[in-house]
Amino acid sequence: MERRKRYIAAQARIFKALGHPSRLLMVDALREGEKCVCELQALVGDDMSTISKHLAVLREAGVVSAEKRGTSIYYRLTLCCLDTFLQCTGELVERRALSQMEMLDQA
Repeated sequence: MERRKRYIAAQARIFKALGHPSRLLMVDALREGEKCVCELQALVGDDMSTISKHLAVLREAGVVSAEKRGTSIYYRLTLCCLDTFLQCTGELVERRALSQMEMLDQA
C-alpha cells in the first residue's frame, strides 16, 4: 500500500505542475511541436522570469524537456499522452458548458 501511495503522490506532482493556466497554455502550445522560450513568453504574456519559473516547474515534473541552441532554449513535451489527456479534459469542459447553458435555458 505504501508503494501505491508514493506512486499516486508522484502522479499528483505532475497534475500540480499542470494546474496553472499559464503552464497549461504553454503545454497546449507545445502539442504542436517544440517552441523557444521567446515564443512561449509571447503567447502567455508574462515577464520572462515568470515564464522561466513556470517552465522550471514543468521541467522538474518531467512534462517538458529543454535544449539550448545558441542563445535560445527550445522546449518540447516529453509526455506524448498529454495530447489525449488535453483532448479529454477539453471535451469535459465543453460538456459542462453545454449542460450549464441548457440549465439556463430551462430557468
